[in-house]
Amino acid sequence: MTHPTPPILIIGSYVSPYVRKVLACLGVKGLDYSIDPITPFYGNDEFTRLSPLRRIPVLVQGDLALSDSSVICAWLDEAYPDQPPLLPQGSPADRARARWLEEFADSRMGEVFIWDLFYQKVVHPAVWGEPGDATRITHAIDTAIPEVLDYLEPQLPDDGFLFGTLGLADIAIATFFPNARFAGYEVDAQRWPTTAAFVERCLAHPAFAALTPFEQAQIRVSPQGRRAALLAAGAPLSETSYGLKTPRKGVMTL
Repeated sequence: MTHPTPPILIIGSYVSPYVRKVLACLGVKGLDYSIDPITPFYGNDEFTRLSPLRRIPVLVQGDLALSDSSVICAWLDEAYPDQPPLLPQGSPADRARARWLEEFADSRMGEVFIWDLFYQKVVHPAVWGEPGDATRITHAIDTAIPEVLDYLEPQLPDDGFLFGTLGLADIAIATFFPNARFAGYEVDAQRWPTTAAFVERCLAHPAFAALTPFEQAQIRVSPQGRRAALLAAGAPLSETSYGLKTPRKGVMTL
């Protein structure tokens, strides 16, 4: 007798690039989920138990709890091998390159697009009620982001996706660009035409496009009004939440 697979719960905000990465991978694999769309600063003690670094996303399925988007995406590929793969199925070199691009995106792009730009311009003022670090914002826009785009430009394909169909490497890179837009930054398509076109192709894919209405609903409201706005937009919200009414800082430095 087979037992039904427990449902997948994702804990984390729709506008987090790392949550978006996991949700897009779920979309590629055709897997349903429910979501508790909290910002990690609002996580309660049980959230800390599930995510000791107090970061999102967290995936919960039955007794299994995983934090870190790369760990979650690797598990998805192993746990659901009959669904479309996230890593290329060609050579070991292709899979190694895909993993490297994911690492570059998670680490370097996360640092400059999120902590130096999006967090400073959008999250910090919204959560803590004070302006972000203007020096970090300026350095990101003038120096750090152009360096990232200069690296990506020759790495990306002129058409299609990196390894044929949309996969983990494409998703890991493209997931940061909606946040750049939320912070008022657009890729200069004349200076980086390949990257700009690649990002548009990725974000137009159904795995990303299905998330856009929920991101737009969330970005317009306060954390306190988030669940109501997302429910009205049709998001698959969880019945219960790991969120608190007031924020608190985590153990990681920003």
